[in-house]
Amino acid sequence: MIESIFISDKHGKEQRPVQAIEVVAGQGIIGDRNYGKTKWPGQNITFVELEEINNFNRDHGQNISLDATRRNVVTKGVALNALVGKIFYIGDVKFFGVELCEPCAKLGELLETQTLSKKAAVKALVGKGGLRADALSNGKLTVGMAFTRQEDM
Repeated sequence: MIESIFISDKHGKEQRPVQAIEVVAGQGIIGDRNYGKTKWPGQNITFVELEEINNFNRDHGQNISLDATRRNVVTKGVALNALVGKIFYIGDVKFFGVELCEPCAKLGELLETQTLSKKAAVKALVGKGGLRADALSNGKLTVGMAFTRQEDM
């Protein structure tokens, strides 16, 4: 299910929590910094598991907030890595799981603390940083919505 939703209207700006978003097929989230950017597949929307954020905090003595990973949608109870190469639905909105959303050096900088280096932050999130997906249909997503089904391509 969707635990939280975040968008940012400009690259590098803080993300803000919202209760709902409008998704446009092939374009992404209306009002988000990546809306309409289609340089590569998987740029429409990003997801991260609440469980992985909690594991990161526990394993590394941190207390990062849900928006700290810069992903759009925080999920709960969804194995996102299993959705790579799959079509999946949240409500009636259809998505394609393009690839894992691996951590980058910028994320390492954002998560760096006195007790956790940039390199260690990135290494800790490899394979756990979430999912990049493309929207295949239009629709509205709201906090609390369930992932309803998935299909093989």
